[in-house]
Amino acid sequence: MATSAKLIIAAQFYPPDTTTTAVYVGKIAESLARDRQLVVISATPGSRTIGRKPEVVEIKNWNPRKSAIVQRAAAICLLAVRMFFSVLRRARSGDIVFCVTTPFTLPYTVLLAARLRGAKTMLLIYDLYPEALEAAGMVRSNSLTVRFIRFANTLLFRRLDAIVVIGRDVPPLIGKYSGVTAEQLRYIPNWPLTPIGYRQIDPTSRFRAPDPSRFIVGLSGNLGFTHDPATVFEAARLLRDRKDIHFILSGWSVGWATLNDLYAKDRLENVTILKPVPEDELEEFLSAADLWVIPYRRNIAGVSIPSRLYNILAVGRPVVITSEANSEGALVLGEAAIGWVVPPENPAELARAIREAAGDRQATKDKGVRAAGIAEKYREDIALARYRQAVNEVDQAPRR
Repeated sequence: MATSAKLIIAAQFYPPDTTTTAVYVGKIAESLARDRQLVVISATPGSRTIGRKPEVVEIKNWNPRKSAIVQRAAAICLLAVRMFFSVLRRARSGDIVFCVTTPFTLPYTVLLAARLRGAKTMLLIYDLYPEALEAAGMVRSNSLTVRFIRFANTLLFRRLDAIVVIGRDVPPLIGKYSGVTAEQLRYIPNWPLTPIGYRQIDPTSRFRAPDPSRFIVGLSGNLGFTHDPATVFEAARLLRDRKDIHFILSGWSVGWATLNDLYAKDRLENVTILKPVPEDELEEFLSAADLWVIPYRRNIAGVSIPSRLYNILAVGRPVVITSEANSEGALVLGEAAIGWVVPPENPAELARAIREAAGDRQATKDKGVRAAGIAEKYREDIALARYRQAVNEVDQAPRR
């Protein structure tokens, strides 16, 4: 039954954008629109709809090229200002405003507009700043920028009615901010975007050619500043004499520029770098490898959550993740011995785990079968039910 409190979701990315963030936000919005009036304020071209649930309002957005750092900084600030006025126009007392941390400037203006209108507030944290910038080595922890963002976060977090995190490693970082309480936090993990079920290795897969008998190690997806692709390449270098092990790498973002540079300098015979695999071929690609690697830099626990992990588990493949033992990815892998967790930025340890996986293929396959079973715990319907519950709890509780 629909309730009287209107829900406003503010997000930069929304379908028809095909990024992972857009897909998740779109599904969350469609689910929440079953219970109440919902308006999505989106900065994605072509997302505007009227007369459907949810209603989507598109605002203009400037998208400079990625290499134009100054222009991109100005663009995310401009988007935050436009979102402020859009929310201020539409929010009313008693409404709920739900904001996504992409870009990181958005929550400050969006949730300020909500407070000015007397609306309740929720924040969905996909990436935590300034912690992500520190982990990537882009800023120093004692810099003026970091101190300013932490001060702004302190003011913001303590006033939120709910904070949704997608990893169990995030609350310890959020808890360091003065005034944040456990009652504000909701842990709702992401879910697989591919059907769940173990896939047998297909020896005819073009991704395993020309020798399908080799043990295939895969790396895929968006490699941002918190990832460490060089560790994967160096592990491949350490394993270059193992003719039975081959690496297939495909993806995008800054990490792939690093990989391409490394490959240009040393064209390892046991490495194949592919162009980004189209979305409609992703399931086949994920199913083609025997083992997948998710490489993180040091100190990423609570900062960056590997959404791709759920798709890998869904097709029934084990994973090696390079991260601290308390990261969300490591916690998932530890639930039923479905992979390996090795120290970050340590090629020798990564190579050792790959040797172990290749040395006992049956045991590795067994881990993959268990991985598909674990993926059932992270189904879409379970996650979306938790989002509806979280919104209902905020609706019924007094405003902070």
